[in-house]
Amino acid sequence: MRALVISGGGSKGAFAGGVAQYLIENKKHQYDLFIGTSTGSLLVSHLALNNVDKIKEIYTNVNQQSIFNVCPFTIKSKNGIETIKINHFNVLRNLMRGSKTFGESFNLKKLIKNTFSEAEFQQLKASHKDIVITVSNLSLNQVEYKSIKDFDYDAFCEWVWVSCNYTPFMTLVKKNGCEYADGGLGSMVPIEEAIKRGATHVDAIVLQTEITHFNRMPSTNAFSLLTNMFAFMLDRIESQNIRIGKFVATNQDTIIDFYYTPTVLTTNSLVFNKEKMNLWWQSGFNFAKFKNETVSPLETE
Repeated sequence: MRALVISGGGSKGAFAGGVAQYLIENKKHQYDLFIGTSTGSLLVSHLALNNVDKIKEIYTNVNQQSIFNVCPFTIKSKNGIETIKINHFNVLRNLMRGSKTFGESFNLKKLIKNTFSEAEFQQLKASHKDIVITVSNLSLNQVEYKSIKDFDYDAFCEWVWVSCNYTPFMTLVKKNGCEYADGGLGSMVPIEEAIKRGATHVDAIVLQTEITHFNRMPSTNAFSLLTNMFAFMLDRIESQNIRIGKFVATNQDTIIDFYYTPTVLTTNSLVFNKEKMNLWWQSGFNFAKFKNETVSPLETE
């Protein structure tokens, strides 16, 4: 069984889309299992349908308004570097209305349902492929994996949305008496879950560089400090997921092919820039092509 695992990473998901496009269209990989976390959860259903052009169009045209109905920050660009500052009006208004988060992401929920139809859902559900979404149950302090096989259309779309909700900047969702948030808070790269579900070969797209770089700008305000702290924690979770995944793979004789970003794409993955995301998609495709088609010196001897 072959599995495609896509990590969380916000706007960097465009890079993952480019990698997946190469693997599906050029390498002709046939996947039985698709597992996504956060931004990865937005990609996997469309990739399972081979709707690569469709999801590319969606990803490379998304902006802040596509995600947030209440955006908690403003974006300032200086010397090509984008930084965020708190949007005091939006945050205060949201908190005064009784919200537990700085911003709200109901526009993303609408986007998911507008771009993934019920007919497409039924087509996937009737197929042999399994699409699994990672979410974090804050109330029970555990990671949960939601398979398309277990839900109807509305419920599955909501789980995809839940997986992307990077709290406290996006919506905190209450379901079945529990509070749920971004799947990356518990499992950024769910390789272990793919192996548990029977995968013998995993293609893992990790939206982070393999070697640690200085990839965050100094904090300029309390809001940017908070985003930097969360990014640091998610990076640690990601590293742990990869170590565990490699350990389990060794014991289960599972092959893992990793696709890391070759360079630091952005210092803030909450910023959705259409021009950059177009470039990242192509960069992902080119990187996967280079990784798979470059002939090593040993092979030429």
